[in-house]
Amino acid sequence: MNELYFVHPSSFVDEGAHVGEGTKIWHFSHILSNTTIGKKCIIGQNVMIGPDVMVGNGCKIQNNVSIYKGVTLEDQVFCGPSCVFTNVYTPRAFIERKNEFLLTRVKRGATIGANATIVCGVTIGKYAFIGAGTVVTKDVADYALVVGIPSRRVGWMCSCATRLTFTRGKAVCTHCNETYKKTKEKIEKL
Repeated sequence: MNELYFVHPSSFVDEGAHVGEGTKIWHFSHILSNTTIGKKCIIGQNVMIGPDVMVGNGCKIQNNVSIYKGVTLEDQVFCGPSCVFTNVYTPRAFIERKNEFLLTRVKRGATIGANATIVCGVTIGKYAFIGAGTVVTKDVADYALVVGIPSRRVGWMCSCATRLTFTRGKAVCTHCNETYKKTKEKIEKL
């Protein structure tokens, strides 16, 4: 039993994996070798991470998520139940493609909704919000709200996860009062 982090007795942390202080790994999960999980993360039931995956501090990975080699989660990323990551763009059961893994990066504070699919090789911007069931096939801008199959941007989100409304290129969050400006296809916090 490790006193710095919690691992449920039904779960496994392989030799060579590093788990940060205060992290909780729940039922039937497996952390593979050379994986690093940050501090104060919550790893739900039936989660598989690795090998060679980086998970930042304060991430929440809900039940039934697999995070494969090539995926990096920055700090405070939320992965909803049963969301899916891939690491090969054109897989076949009978062709070895481990040398074709594409890198996927999920930046700080992003949310991935339940049952969303993240096709490999994309970057999801900081505080982006991926709606439940969305299929992401291209990069997602910082603070973007995307939904659909394939994903399309339908709005913008504050870092507190409140949808923003812009008037003359400016928005003030109705929840936390953060202010944003919009220029073409991106927004910035002021």
